Amino acid sequence: MTRGRPGSDGRRWNHNIHYHPRILSAVPDGAQRALDVGCGEGMLARELRQAVPHVTGIDLDAPSIDQAREHPDDIGYILGDFLTHPFEPASFDVVASVATLHHMDAATGLARMRDLLRPSGVLAIVGLARSTMPNDLPRDLAGVAAGTFHRATKGHWEHPSPMVWPPPVTYPQMRALAAEILPGSRYRRHLLLRYSITWRKPQG
Repeated sequence: MTRGRPGSDGRRWNHNIHYHPRILSAVPDGAQRALDVGCGEGMLARELRQAVPHVTGIDLDAPSIDQAREHPDDIGYILGDFLTHPFEPASFDVVASVATLHHMDAATGLARMRDLLRPSGVLAIVGLARSTMPNDLPRDLAGVAAGTFHRATKGHWEHPSPMVWPPPVTYPQMRALAAEILPGSRYRRHLLLRYSITWRKPQG
């Protein structure tokens, strides 16, 4: 079931979908295999499939995976735990994740994503973290205002997957984890209450 309403052009929008282009722009040329971690009902996986021949999506939520499998595409959807599913190490050119890392231990999740990448593969993450008050209040107020504007002009689509709130890790903690586990990664904090991490795995 699709909840919420699409915009006037019929397209879905929410804070996570807004940053899908950041994930897609990180896909390296010639990528053959991509993994969408926490794929939900498969929207990002379907977008990745336009650029990558072989896409796998994995999620723990059975209703979401059922919805994903309703689409006539050749994406492989797995109902299971990303942390324990027996993927081959270093088997993906792209590992992508949107609004998923806060559902697991962040350090364990980052390390698992790193290990599944082939050399020169790219990890692209958009995530949620916990604000710290009062320091984050001005930024959060600006984000709420921007989000309200987008909702008014584009509508809002509510994904069917379970939610976790508040996120257990703060923005500074997430930045520190990325620097430790993914040396040389690029961390950015975004207006719509999200952060992104991009990282290319070194060649051996």
